Formats: sequence, C-alpha cells, structure tokens
Amino acid sequence: MDLQGKGYFMWQLRNCDGGDPQKIAAEAVRANLTHVLIKIADGANWVYNYDYDRNYDYIPPVRDALKSKGIAVWGWQYVRGKDPIGEARMAVNRMRELNLDGFVVDAEKEYKEKGRDVAARRYMEAVRSGLGDMPIALSTFRFPRLHHEVPFEEFLTYCDFSMPQIYHEQASNVEEQIEKSIEQYLNLKPARPVFPTSPTYSHAGWKPTPDEVVRFLDKAMEMGLPGVNSWGWDFARRDGFWPLWEAFAEYDWPSDADVADMPDKLLGRMNQRDPAFVAKLYNENAAHVTGARTVVGSDEIKKWYKSMFTTLLPEGAFTITGKSGQGDSRRFTWTAKSKKGKVLDGSDTLGLKDGRIQYHYTYFTVK
Repeated sequence: MDLQGKGYFMWQLRNCDGGDPQKIAAEAVRANLTHVLIKIADGANWVYNYDYDRNYDYIPPVRDALKSKGIAVWGWQYVRGKDPIGEARMAVNRMRELNLDGFVVDAEKEYKEKGRDVAARRYMEAVRSGLGDMPIALSTFRFPRLHHEVPFEEFLTYCDFSMPQIYHEQASNVEEQIEKSIEQYLNLKPARPVFPTSPTYSHAGWKPTPDEVVRFLDKAMEMGLPGVNSWGWDFARRDGFWPLWEAFAEYDWPSDADVADMPDKLLGRMNQRDPAFVAKLYNENAAHVTGARTVVGSDEIKKWYKSMFTTLLPEGAFTITGKSGQGDSRRFTWTAKSKKGKVLDGSDTLGLKDGRIQYHYTYFTVK
C-alpha cells in the first residue's frame, strides 16, 4: 500500500464524534483524509476500543463506514516491551480479525529502558511474520538523537515508514523542528520514508495555533514528504479546538496523481532515500538511461537507486535548480550533497505515460 495524503489518529472512539460511524466517515471525507489510524490494543492483554461489559467492538462499524468512502483504516498499538511476544500476538490477532490496511507501533518511554533492543527485535520479528507484507510504521519521539536509548534499528528493520511525533509543545518554531526531525530520521539506519505527525491537542496550557498547523503542512509539502498525520481526533473535534481541526481539514494536500510537477515529486522521494518508494513513480516497463547503461523495469530501477543512495551519493540531499516542459515531457537540473561528494551538473529528461515515468535519462558527475 502506497501511503500518502492526510490522516488522523484516533484514541478513544467514543470521544470521536460520539463514536458515530456515519458522522466520523462524513467528517473524514470533508477533511479530505486518505486514512485514519485507530487504537486497537494496549500492551499484551488490553483489547482497545472494546466494551467488555457489552462484549461490543466499536471498531468494525467505523471501519466499514470509512472504507465505504475509500478511506484506508490503520490500527495502532501502544507497546511496553515487558512481554514482546504477547504484545505481538495481540497485534497480529487484532489486525487479522479487524482486516485493517496497515499497522503502527507506538513505542515511547518504556522502550528507553535497558535491554529493550532485544524486546523490540522479538516483537517486530513476530509482528512482521504474522502480518506478512502489510505496511508497518513506527510512531515515537521526534528527535532520535535525544532519545538514542530507543532501539530504532530493531524497530525500523521491519517497518515501511517512520511516523515521528513532532509535537512542538511550548514552542512555535514549526519549520525548524520538522527539518531537524526529518534530518535525524533520514540518517537512521535503516532510514524509512517519513510521515510526520502534527499536534492538534493541548498540554499544560499549551496548544498550537491554526497558523502553526498550516505552517506544519506547508513545510511537509515543501520537503516532498508523502503526507502527514495529526494527533488527535479526540481532541481536535472538541469545543475550543475547532480552529485546529478546520486548519488541518481545509488544507489542500494533493493526491500523488494530482501533484503537477514530476521533477518535484521525484526529488522529494529521492530525499527520502528509499529505493522502493522512488521506484513506485515509474511504470513497470520504464527505462532508466545513463551514459554507461540502460536498465528496464521497476525492479532494476529500484536496484539502481539503492546503489545511488548507498554507494554513489550516501546520505545525499537533492535540490532542483531548474525545470521546464509540459504535457508528457519534463526537463530539470539538480544538485546534490552527500558524504562522498557533491553533484553540481545534474541534468535529466523525463518522459511520462499515464501519470508515471516511462523514460528517464539522467546525467551527473560526482566531485
């Protein structure tokens, strides 16, 4: 599943528009959401959003209402690491019975305790084995370098996305915090496409302004990110929070197919440094051409980008310097900085078919 666009985290469904499936679906459509993320479990023993007294699960009717509108439904679980196999069993069983589209691991302070790297590995191995190729994301602290105790490698080895919680509490330097967070996540090993989560809640007398919500979205789009989430529906739909909900809901985040300029889209994904994510922009039988060779097919193109991101331009940062063309043809120039050198003369031509890249000629030298 190619995740993109705007999404909202849900914590307690009864506090989200009263848990009314039709109202939730209608508001998700009005907000132009592509996905919603609902809490399904807490730890190894707590089935979440479930009424034990009534033996009633709140999630299926909400899931059905959302999916009927074309909105993907993800599940998320808060984990602590004391019983990783039990937590994994809970996650897999819950995801299977609910038939959801993707899964998010929410690992926070408990995973800063000594020895949690082993727990993270055991948990993730079991979850990945149980969920197969379902997309999985990690949701945790915004700045990995400040929370180095968290076993990022053990989690991300089995994940498809990073979803940092960029909650700029008591601060208004939104753009700086996003840039810092994304830079740190892209330098993790392994790095994954970043899908940040913005705040639309309050804490200790603080809450963001509607302008800060818009600035968050502006910066994420400027950086070429595939989309954003927000935390959380339970808060943003309350009295006193409506301006935050409306700021997020009214923001026009284009779908992948609606992004007008393929060079911007391509460079945005290249800055995520995920070969598979970049290769999805190409048709299955696309050709990629350099002065040295031509490769055909998205799998071969993915291999080429893997080589670029690991050997040619490791930890590269790519920037467009000029572009032209229209219709099914694009030309653009670009530069890059990396650990092994820089590119000053990038010059590429794209041929498009059905909204994807069919032909790509690239020229550049690394100095």
